[in-house]
Amino acid sequence: MTFIGLTWDHPRGYNALAETARRINQGRAEPLIQWNKQPLEGFESAPIAELADRNDLLVMDHPHIGEAVAEGCFLPLEELYPPSLLEAWRRDSIGPSAASYRWDGGTWALPLDVATQVMARRADRIAAPPADWDDLIELAARLPVAQSLAGPHAVLSLMSMAAGAGAAVGGENFLPQAEATTALETMQRLYALRPAGSEQLNPIALLEAMARSEDIALIPLVFGYVTYAARGHAPRIVTFSDTIRAPRGQGGVIGGTGIAFSRRCRPTPELLSHIASLLSASTQIETFPAFGGQPSARSAWQDAGVNRNWGDFYRNTLATAETALLRPRFDGYIAFQTAAAARIRMALDERDDPETTLVALRTLWRRTRREARGQLDDVRG
Repeated sequence: MTFIGLTWDHPRGYNALAETARRINQGRAEPLIQWNKQPLEGFESAPIAELADRNDLLVMDHPHIGEAVAEGCFLPLEELYPPSLLEAWRRDSIGPSAASYRWDGGTWALPLDVATQVMARRADRIAAPPADWDDLIELAARLPVAQSLAGPHAVLSLMSMAAGAGAAVGGENFLPQAEATTALETMQRLYALRPAGSEQLNPIALLEAMARSEDIALIPLVFGYVTYAARGHAPRIVTFSDTIRAPRGQGGVIGGTGIAFSRRCRPTPELLSHIASLLSASTQIETFPAFGGQPSARSAWQDAGVNRNWGDFYRNTLATAETALLRPRFDGYIAFQTAAAARIRMALDERDDPETTLVALRTLWRRTRREARGQLDDVRG
């Protein structure tokens, strides 16, 4: 039989999977696996239970885990792989990437691809990254500095800034008053100086503008896409570096994707072996980077050849990835993320008082937590 997988329609999400499928399918009368793709927005708009009903494998974003487990969408990996192998994958994965797919006592996906919010700049215009937010605001008065605010990214940026200052994200209050207020004030100051229209651009569009025009010189927090760090992809190279953070602060929000077995899947030993091979050192170091993926294995992030080929993207953002913020994942969090980001954009546009904005965010947050099915993973706040 042929197993059907669904991933996102971007070279980073599809090309390496398509190549590994080509290799395993070669010479077989019937393909073992077929990968379909849809726009990233499709994963946000379609209920995850619906996607799980139509596909054997899903490449998904970890904030959906709470909802997916509440809906019974995935097979727990403890039923498919030995504990020693799951532990080895957790140990070898960068930062909290493997931990992000642990929920309610189970492991529901394998870390396939890792991205974090990092700093991006045109090094031909800005020789060194600013050391703190005051330096960055001073820079924004002279050169075009954009924030990543479209879609969910406004609230992700707020969380990253607060966590970078040492705040805990979660608990009854969502964010501590002092760090959240300071972050919102900084976001307002940068918003007033923003390049026109930049607030409407998603991370890829922001990086495109940076690499193909002079419209943007720096983005303080944006999900990294390694292709922009390599020569030949665009007229200008984008240099990525660690985020601004205090000595005990965390790096930017972690993203990336994991691969999950849906409830309809009846995996064969051959399929299990193939999926396991995606996390092997050779695949993570050789295949994923070569086909535009961003591997999850620490060994790939530290590999000299990988860094040489990709403009030191991994080496320059390693500290951020290792300390990255794991955002909440409880059932209903995705809806909160969407609503909170919209509220922040409105506040920036209308110059709302940061304390008023924080009250509104906490109201959304507390309602979402009350309505969540299953456990809450944000009680560390």
